[in-house]
Amino acid sequence: MLSISPAVRIFVHALPTDMRKSFDGLYAIVKHGFGKDVFQGDYFVFLNRSRDRCKILYWDRDGLVVWAKRLERGSFQLPGGQDAASLTIEVDSTTLAMILGGVDLRTAERRKRYQVLPACGVGETSSGRTRRGGVSDNSSFLPS
Repeated sequence: MLSISPAVRIFVHALPTDMRKSFDGLYAIVKHGFGKDVFQGDYFVFLNRSRDRCKILYWDRDGLVVWAKRLERGSFQLPGGQDAASLTIEVDSTTLAMILGGVDLRTAERRKRYQVLPACGVGETSSGRTRRGGVSDNSSFLPS
């Protein structure tokens, strides 16, 4: 998980982004789409069309960093409240942590996520089906 200072400005790109983009492609979106300078230390968040992949671009003193997350189940939620003409949504570090953690921003409840079931043996689900890597796609979730 990321550790982000509350003083950092975080911008979410409101349009779907091609997740094949990396440092240079995301930097171009920041420069031309956001109209911002990545070297100021701000975080720039990008989601794909199905919102199951996220990349965050930021400057870390001596180089660009791309942080990436792919969900096995569920989707990231875009924060509401942006105007229709804006391509960017500014959020705080708490909201970003909630988005990445799967919390529904409207109700503050956890959204569906893929989970490893610790009670099962490695490679088995609670239904007894064998899964790769000891993970399960059951819809039942452990209490938080």
